Amino acid sequence: MKKVLCSCLLLISFLNFSCSKTKSTPEPVVVDPPVVIAKGADISWATEMEAKGIKFYDKSGTQQDLFALLKSLGFNAIRLRAWVNPTNGYCNTADVVAKALRAKAQGFNIMIDFHYSDWWADPGKQTKPAAWAALDFTTLTSTLHDYTKSVMNTLKDNGITPVWVQVGNETNDGMLWEDGRASKNMANFATLVKSGYAAVKEVSPTTQVIVHISNGYDNGLFRWMFDGLKANGAKWDIIGMSLYPSKTNWATLDSQCLTNMNDMVSRYSTPVMVVEVGMEAGAPAEAKAFLSDIISKVKSVNGSSGKGVFYWEPEAYNNWQGYGLGAFDTAGKPTAALDAFAN
Repeated sequence: MKKVLCSCLLLISFLNFSCSKTKSTPEPVVVDPPVVIAKGADISWATEMEAKGIKFYDKSGTQQDLFALLKSLGFNAIRLRAWVNPTNGYCNTADVVAKALRAKAQGFNIMIDFHYSDWWADPGKQTKPAAWAALDFTTLTSTLHDYTKSVMNTLKDNGITPVWVQVGNETNDGMLWEDGRASKNMANFATLVKSGYAAVKEVSPTTQVIVHISNGYDNGLFRWMFDGLKANGAKWDIIGMSLYPSKTNWATLDSQCLTNMNDMVSRYSTPVMVVEVGMEAGAPAEAKAFLSDIISKVKSVNGSSGKGVFYWEPEAYNNWQGYGLGAFDTAGKPTAALDAFAN
């Protein structure tokens, strides 16, 4: 009887084993990870606004530190402009470091935006720092290198490693005019870019270097600029662009910007980033729709090569210094526009 029982048990075990071997095992479901991009803000005015007594509040009206408030709204990166020797001191190296330390304390990734000027540099003006005005081009190039490296080393000495660095701000026609005006001497502009690129990498090889021009919808402008830089041996890691639509044309410009971004990725094998956006503060609903759309479009860039979106000075309110494209209301609270950064 024992032998019969054992034989039956062995038979049952064998049948169970055979059945289990013939059952089909479902293939695992592969889900693409979400595209993570920088959701940033340039808040270079922060220390100046605070010094003037301006305060910031959350949506319930509770006063908060601006950096902590932006963190709670879904931002993960901060952009800071660097001026060489500004008259009032704001955005000089010491001020940049002070703000970068605050950003680091909140866990933000940091972008440094070198204007290579004592004041604003943009498509309409690229004025040399006063101390650099009389330098010959060779000395100008080495001075740009040494200044860039000095700022990077100062940040490093304070425990700060920028994830990104811009060599120039909205350099649609180059920088450090007239020597570096691209339409007159693209080779000179490329030399300046190479000098800044080298300085950044000498201090921080992992930092991504950005060349930034405005009008992200203008493919012709971008092809002209980056074809010229490439032909003259310039290097960059990311192509940066600005985009400032109105509340009526944002959908059109967003679509054109996406087309341009994909073309930049294909043409130069280079990632892209929208380093400045903004819309009139009085149109928060339209601004939210615009921001949600451009963030979605950056995430959709081919090959996951869209790297981020940065709002330019969202904390500006009550027409601070004549700027009307902030995203805080007249009571110093963030508007619905910034809800786009929460997702």
